[in-house]
Amino acid sequence: MKITAIRFAKLEVPLITPFKTAMRTVQNITDLVIIIETDKGILGYGSAPATPVITGDTHGSISYAISTVIGPQIIGMDIEDLNGICHKIQHALVANSSAKAGLEIAIYDLWAKRFDAPLYKMLGGGKPHLKTDVTISVDHIDKMLADVNLAIKQGFDILKIKIGTDIENDISRIHEIYQDVAKRAIIRLDVNQGWTAKQTVYAIQKLENMGVELELIEQPVKSNDIAGLAYISERVTTPIMADESAFSPQQVLELIRSGAADIINIKLMKCSGLSQAIKIADIAELHDIPCMIGCMLEGSISVAAAAHLASAKASSISLIDLDGPVLGQYDPVVGGVDFSLSKVELGQGSGLGIESIKDLQELTWPF
Repeated sequence: MKITAIRFAKLEVPLITPFKTAMRTVQNITDLVIIIETDKGILGYGSAPATPVITGDTHGSISYAISTVIGPQIIGMDIEDLNGICHKIQHALVANSSAKAGLEIAIYDLWAKRFDAPLYKMLGGGKPHLKTDVTISVDHIDKMLADVNLAIKQGFDILKIKIGTDIENDISRIHEIYQDVAKRAIIRLDVNQGWTAKQTVYAIQKLENMGVELELIEQPVKSNDIAGLAYISERVTTPIMADESAFSPQQVLELIRSGAADIINIKLMKCSGLSQAIKIADIAELHDIPCMIGCMLEGSISVAAAAHLASAKASSISLIDLDGPVLGQYDPVVGGVDFSLSKVELGQGSGLGIESIKDLQELTWPF
């Protein structure tokens, strides 16, 4: 089964509520869908969001990189040559992690379809049932408390709280949310690079002294501040998780060697796709470092690929943050992974198991 063409489409789904972090506010899930055609008439699906403030990628840059640089190098290759195709994708150009990730997702979808098996089984097998947390956007405290209690009512018992806009206000909000949640849910904090190292130590020590028990603190400082992460990790007991500091396997090795992080957050759009995510999970497991599987604000095509990886790599990926699809007003993907609030159920169809996609807007490149 050989690759014959690559085309694009667009999916846009309104969010139930605006997604607010220390870095951005978003109203819609907007994915560039990557469709790979083959000589057997079988299609492979991948997708990628535009996250210029995180990865530097836009839909324009993603489509350009695939159409003009990566695509011509893999068209004509046999899908059974998975490692060879992924090598071409990863070495065709530097950076452009979301372009590589979206394309690799479609490649892995086709590869598993070639052998008529679900992707997670092709990656080593695992349980088809996962449980995700849900994100609570940063906002005024009354809105955040309302969102927290709605999430718990819906069955979520792990909450990822977005903060990082004002240190004293952040501390106050966390303390009030923790008092309200009590023992009803686990709390994770995502600062999205909003604090300095000294502010983080101050905030965490103050919260710890207040009796606030947090599962982890995600990326409190700027992505390039590895020394800051190490400074924090040495001074607090709450586990520190690296997200924007952990793009590549090489960066993950450096984080581990410097003692800068207790947990690594793997995201396909950061690390350039499944082939590199597998390397990160294996490196972390060798060093007894747990991993989270996360996502950007993405729909259920790319998040499905992350879920399949999490199932197959459960020995190293023990934390799940795959709530992107349930933040939208509906899921246009038929088949594939079923995202039902906190429950993530992998289907038994081949590849990602996608049967059809509603509201798909075909695009003609350049667009």
